Amino acid sequence: MKKIKLDIVGLSYSQTQSGAYALVLGEVNGRRRLPIIIGGFEAQAIAIEIEKMTPSRPLTHDLFKSVAEAYSINVQEVIIYNLVDGIFYAKLICSDGKKTTEIDARTSDAIALAVRFECPIYTYEFILATAGIVIEGNEFVFLENIEPQPEEKTPSATISYSSLSDAELKTKLKEALSDEAYERAAKIRDELSRRKSS
Repeated sequence: MKKIKLDIVGLSYSQTQSGAYALVLGEVNGRRRLPIIIGGFEAQAIAIEIEKMTPSRPLTHDLFKSVAEAYSINVQEVIIYNLVDGIFYAKLICSDGKKTTEIDARTSDAIALAVRFECPIYTYEFILATAGIVIEGNEFVFLENIEPQPEEKTPSATISYSSLSDAELKTKLKEALSDEAYERAAKIRDELSRRKSS
């Protein structure tokens, strides 16, 4: 079966399922998108790596990568190989240079590892034909920051960041990373980036 390469093109809070996120994969050189509902922890793990943020302590997916590298194991590709009753099935194709092994994984975990190992993500035509969405015209789905938790949504939280000095923001950023509050860290980083560009 011919494999179709996918890229991550969107990650946002799910409007249909509370506490869940929508991960959108896009067909490379194509117009189809594959939306997958994933949990908050996995969404954070994917967003942190894409945003190149460094947590104070390794997350589970970072630990897996460290252990794999310590034993010279590399994840070569991720394949979303099946769709049953609305559930996607994925596998990791791993190699130690001598032997290649397929390991079953939840799709969200497989993609969190794919971004860490910088390996390609593939699926098959029948999955895109069944669950894919065709993007018409020039509509595109952009990668978005994960929405903050309710306590971060208050206007005062946004105002407080804009009223802080660069040094205070950098201190707050270190504190947020230390507390593993990655949504807050992303907001602070965005404020620092906005100042640099203006």
